[in-house]
Amino acid sequence: MADLLIRGAALVLTMDDGRREFAGADILCRDGVIAAVGPGLAAPGAAVLDAGGCLVTPGLVNTHHHLYQTMTRAVPEAQDALLFGWLRTLYPIWARMGPEEIRVSALAGLAELALSGCTLTSDHLYLFPNGARLDDTIDAAREIGVRLLATRGAMSIGESAGGLPPDSLVEDEAAILNDCIRVIDAFHDPNPGAMIQVGVAPCSPFSVSRELMRDAAILARDKGVRLHTHLAENDEDIAYSEANFGCRPGQYAEDLGWTGDDVWHAHCVKLDGAEIGLFARSRTGVAHCPCSNCRLGSGIAPVRAMRDAGVPVGLGVDGSASNDTSNLVAEARTAMLLQRVTRGADAMSAREALEIATRGGAEVLGRRDLGQIAPGFRADLAIWDVSGVETAGSWDPAALLLAGPTRVRDLIVEGRPVVRDGRLTTIDLDAVIADQTRLARGLLS
Repeated sequence: MADLLIRGAALVLTMDDGRREFAGADILCRDGVIAAVGPGLAAPGAAVLDAGGCLVTPGLVNTHHHLYQTMTRAVPEAQDALLFGWLRTLYPIWARMGPEEIRVSALAGLAELALSGCTLTSDHLYLFPNGARLDDTIDAAREIGVRLLATRGAMSIGESAGGLPPDSLVEDEAAILNDCIRVIDAFHDPNPGAMIQVGVAPCSPFSVSRELMRDAAILARDKGVRLHTHLAENDEDIAYSEANFGCRPGQYAEDLGWTGDDVWHAHCVKLDGAEIGLFARSRTGVAHCPCSNCRLGSGIAPVRAMRDAGVPVGLGVDGSASNDTSNLVAEARTAMLLQRVTRGADAMSAREALEIATRGGAEVLGRRDLGQIAPGFRADLAIWDVSGVETAGSWDPAALLLAGPTRVRDLIVEGRPVVRDGRLTTIDLDAVIADQTRLARGLLS
């Protein structure tokens, strides 16, 4: 791989341990790794990317998504529903999907993420209709060229057994665990610089058994992979836990081995003070999904309290049936604004929200090689043109979330360009959009 020299950035926001910011700086990338950061770097023979008029940040990290949902945005009957009603409306539609729908929907969602500055995303695929497999999403990520933590989700308790999903979408628990082993053995890369990793992710406490939650945690730790599920998303979620398990979600998670620095939970809107303390002590991570929580009326997660207590927090766009976009920089802005609404204008700065979206997400996903622009870290970089109308008159180019673009000019992953001059370099996006539209219309009809 040829060296890459990113030259003359207006500002480099490193997110390193000193939170340093460099004006008029260069970044040298060698073999997919950042080799040097500073002004006037020399690199004979390197490919040069002019970053004049641009802000450079670490690539953004998305800690929770359901990429298959990108094909079911703005479904009319689900637009104004709370979580459980929303799910009951969409389950029958998702049951009609298959491998092509899963793969094309992932391509569209990953493309949208990349254009919003995302270099690493997790994905939570918990239903596998009509022969679909986790492999379909992994193929899409390889084609786009972004990093993926693909989690093998599952649902095992259908309506007939008191669960939410229809019986047609649940799986046998032994088969679930066997397929978890298959995809981990086939795709998980534990090494620094990994492009594809795999996690274990039963969908939620209300769609799988207590036994599967416990067995999944044992399996994941035996294989050395991460654990993920939904937790404490809204008041219905809390009520279900108390009625069926006799405790709050945090206690349920702890009892079954679902706390620790290898675990992260999506949403956590309704965590109370004791649960926040539990997550802080155990270093259990949280994927904060503010837009989805707003869209479904779930509430505002106590992110300020979590951060102050020491809970690792990253951002997630969640599925595009509940957001309904996959724009991670817009998600970061919403996270900042919601904390200000609840706690005051000084509750969260633009820089802190961007930190959550970069090194915060990398920590939650266990990627100590990502999230900073510093020598030795992987060369995952988002380059934002701050010379346009969105930032005209701005006194602070680092305040991207206050005044700045929501799409990158360039995106570099492992030292390779995925977006250049605002266009994806790896796929024919127009063809993907055409396929997505055709398949969505098929579901509609």
